[in-house]
Amino acid sequence: MSLTLQLNSGHPIPIIGLGTWQSKPGEVAAAIKTAVAAGYRHIDCAHVYQNQKEVGEALKELFDEGKVKREELFITSKVWNTFHSTALAHQNIDTILADLQLSYVDLILIHWPQGYAENDGLFPAGENGKMRYSDVDYLDTWKALETAQKAGKARSIGLSNFNHKQIQRVWDNAEIKPACLQVELHPYFTQTKLRQFCKDKGIVVVGYSPLGNPGSAFFRKDGDPNVLTNETVAAIAKAHGKTPAQIVLRWFIDSGISAIPKSVTPHRITENHSVFDFKLSAAEIQSIDNVNKEWRLVDPGPRDGDHPHFGFNEEF
Repeated sequence: MSLTLQLNSGHPIPIIGLGTWQSKPGEVAAAIKTAVAAGYRHIDCAHVYQNQKEVGEALKELFDEGKVKREELFITSKVWNTFHSTALAHQNIDTILADLQLSYVDLILIHWPQGYAENDGLFPAGENGKMRYSDVDYLDTWKALETAQKAGKARSIGLSNFNHKQIQRVWDNAEIKPACLQVELHPYFTQTKLRQFCKDKGIVVVGYSPLGNPGSAFFRKDGDPNVLTNETVAAIAKAHGKTPAQIVLRWFIDSGISAIPKSVTPHRITENHSVFDFKLSAAEIQSIDNVNKEWRLVDPGPRDGDHPHFGFNEEF
């Protein structure tokens, strides 16, 4: 079993998980089976990824074949922006459970603080490349997550892509405090202030795009820096006889942060989990910290930036 971090809900979360964003239908099931065989026990999903039915089929196969037990896996999913009203959030959680063929998820997150117009698809298009927004308050969405946890549909609840002021607002109004924050995090975007804010509150941080999303054309642009070819990371990799990706993931572990690298390539999936047989020195951790460029890769600002709940207009 992977090394775990303790959530404030009392449940452990494995520190390395498999991301499934942009994993195409026809690929994601094989990736999950490879990951479980390689020792992963943490799978990160979301309604908007539109591949959860295939994830559910893969999980059922693994359970039926006795490859892994349900209680050995940590499954995360996320309520999408078009389901922020309390009633639709409940509906979305039920859809997620049905798609995954599970009676509960280990963690459910509000995917983004900004809501979109409801009942018109996942991306209700407005004008000039914008979405049509809803004015639903994410505190209403949070109420649905609290109810889901009380009903046993989610063991823990949390937030994704929220800034520190928004987290504080949820915290101040919550009956059940957020257990987790999932955000973009990698050596070029270390989120130091936000991590400290969460640490002070006992909120576990999970980093998505932990390798800087080197293979994605969704947000990346030509000329964007590549974490995996960074000279500092490469030198540490050479010193340890490891790959740059393994060094970055070990940096997460040694920094007390969970990471969810995404891959559908079998040898990379295995490689990304083979990070528990070495440690970085304090000096190596600091040198990777110093690589930070405050470079955010995943930024839907052009689409959502004028939404009153958009979180990235604040410093952290």
